[in-house]
Amino acid sequence: MRHSRLLLTAALSASLTSAVFSGAAMARDDDPIRLAVDVPYEPFEYKTADGTLTGFEVDLGNAVCDYLEVECTWVEQPWDGMIPGLMARKYDAIMSSMAITEERAQQVLFSEPYYTTPSAWITAKDRDIDIQDKESLKGLTVGVQRATIQDRYVTDLYGDVLEIRRYGSADDVIADMQTGRLDLTFMDYPIAEASIDIDTEGSEFKRISDFIKEPKKYFGQGVGVAFRKRDKALAEKFNEALAELKANGTYDEIMNKYFTYDVKL
Repeated sequence: MRHSRLLLTAALSASLTSAVFSGAAMARDDDPIRLAVDVPYEPFEYKTADGTLTGFEVDLGNAVCDYLEVECTWVEQPWDGMIPGLMARKYDAIMSSMAITEERAQQVLFSEPYYTTPSAWITAKDRDIDIQDKESLKGLTVGVQRATIQDRYVTDLYGDVLEIRRYGSADDVIADMQTGRLDLTFMDYPIAEASIDIDTEGSEFKRISDFIKEPKKYFGQGVGVAFRKRDKALAEKFNEALAELKANGTYDEIMNKYFTYDVKL
C-alpha cells in the first residue's frame, strides 16, 4: 500500500513538474526576444542625446523583429561578458558586431553572416609610425578593446614588440588616444570613422594601414547573430528574416543610413 502511494505520489509529482516546465516554455514563447548589445559602438549601436538606443544593428534587429512579428527588447552588456551572459540566459541572442570565428563557434550558434567591415591601424596626425616596420614599433603602446578580434590579432602578431593596453570600450581607447597616452590603436574602421572622423581633413588622427580583413583565423567569416547552441529554431527564424530584408531592399535602406560603402554579406 505504501509502495502504491509512493508510486502515485511520484506520478503526480512528475505530471506537475511536466506541467510547470510546459507552462514555462509556453511563457517563454510569448516573452519578448532579448537582444544584447555593447553600447556605445557607433555607428552600430549607440544612444542619441535623449537616450534613445539606435544604430545600424539596432535598426536591423528591429526590422528583423517586425518581419517575424515578435516583440524584441535590447539588453546592454559590456563586451567581455557577452558570451557568458548569453549562456547565463540574461538574453536570447547577441546582435553586437560579433565576428564569426572558429573559437566562438565552439561556444555559440551563429546566424548566417549579415555584414563585414575592415579594421585599421590609426595614430595621431603628427606621428610618423611605419606599421610595416615591426622592429620600429618596439616600445610603443597600442590600445585595443578587450576581448575583440582586434585584441587577439594584435596580441598574437604584435605582442612581442608592442605594449598592449586593453579597454572596456572603444570610447575609452579613443579617450586615451586623444590625451596622448597611446601611440596607436587597431580598431574596427567604422568605429574610427564615426568617432574620430578618420580619413577626413579635419581629423586629429590618420590611418597608417590598408583596410585589414584577413586572415580569417582572426576576422572570421563576417559578423553574425549569436545564439545558444540549442536555439536552432530561433537562429533559423533570424536567417529567414535577414534574407528577406536583403531581398526586399530594407537592409540597403538601413545600411545607407549609416555607411557610405557596402557592408552587406
